[in-house]
Amino acid sequence: MEVRIRSSIAKKYLLLLWLFSGLFLGGGWVWTAAQDDSSRILVNVVLVQLNVAVTDHKGNYISGLRPEDFAITEDKIPQTLSTFEEGNGPTLRPETHGAGSIAQAALPSSSAATAETQLSQFAGANVFILFDTSNYMYRGFVFAQDAIADFIRSLEGVSKVAFYSYSRDLSRSAPLTADREAVLRGVRSSVAGDDAALYNCLLLTVKDTARLQGRKVIVVFSNGPDNASSVPPEDVAELAQSTGTIIYMISTSVAQNEPVSTAVFERMSKATGGKAYFAKSWRDEKQAFASIRDDLAHLYSLSYYPQPNPNRGWRTISIKLVGKDLQKYHVRTRDGYRLLQQAQISSGSYNTPEGGAGGTAQK
Repeated sequence: MEVRIRSSIAKKYLLLLWLFSGLFLGGGWVWTAAQDDSSRILVNVVLVQLNVAVTDHKGNYISGLRPEDFAITEDKIPQTLSTFEEGNGPTLRPETHGAGSIAQAALPSSSAATAETQLSQFAGANVFILFDTSNYMYRGFVFAQDAIADFIRSLEGVSKVAFYSYSRDLSRSAPLTADREAVLRGVRSSVAGDDAALYNCLLLTVKDTARLQGRKVIVVFSNGPDNASSVPPEDVAELAQSTGTIIYMISTSVAQNEPVSTAVFERMSKATGGKAYFAKSWRDEKQAFASIRDDLAHLYSLSYYPQPNPNRGWRTISIKLVGKDLQKYHVRTRDGYRLLQQAQISSGSYNTPEGGAGGTAQK
């Protein structure tokens, strides 16, 4: 968003820029100070969003938690919660104090209104399904299509769905849409074929999610290892973390027979706050999709404007539950992000996951 400030008060906002953004790109308020004859400053607001699962020792979801039950730190710096949402419930604005709220109060009313509009866009979720159509999928192809179709029909609290498929190249069979029938047609039109370049195609899918606000999810169905990618899986995982994208991996026993693929799938999903599933039958595939649907319905979505932080590289995020009675529960979310340049987010021109976006990006 762009705020026009007369030159007589420009110095005041430059001071706020220095105080609240850590000189430049240091905080969640990403300020771009471009002056037109000293008459205007461009202000860009970026939130860091976290999707958090809370479970007991048996894996049961814990519901009914409140904003004050969560304590967030970034590089050990305490953060102030800006929005809070449980499952598919409404997005709440907790009472905030400290630098984040001061910075927002300092913005002109038009800017505050735009920031409020951005927050409203966090409701719901955008789900990308990435289906393995390589030559690993000749066996059980139709069963997998059925499981994916049932998953699409069952999704609730999801704004839009996309269906992509991959072998050596990525096919965007059904771009992100609210039309479930269009997505189902994309599923039914997919055919099996070439070698598997999973990590190449997953990286492209993460890039597509990077421009979106709110909850972003990729569900990967893979029937085997990657045998054609030039991109290492570590790069994909880091970009997903830095753009706030959750990755769930569903694979069959074919991939599980290769320890390297098993370890990569588990590490990648865990790093982004998702899960990895290994299905031995088509019934297990359906159960894995049902588990993901259940997970999405129980996630807490938290967001914050980062406090001033001079760290321009990888930032470590920690979430703890407050109170002795809650500390026995397990918290699952991404463990950090790397700052991305705003120009990279807008254009989608990532060469590597270096230099990223503070969690959620805007077009």
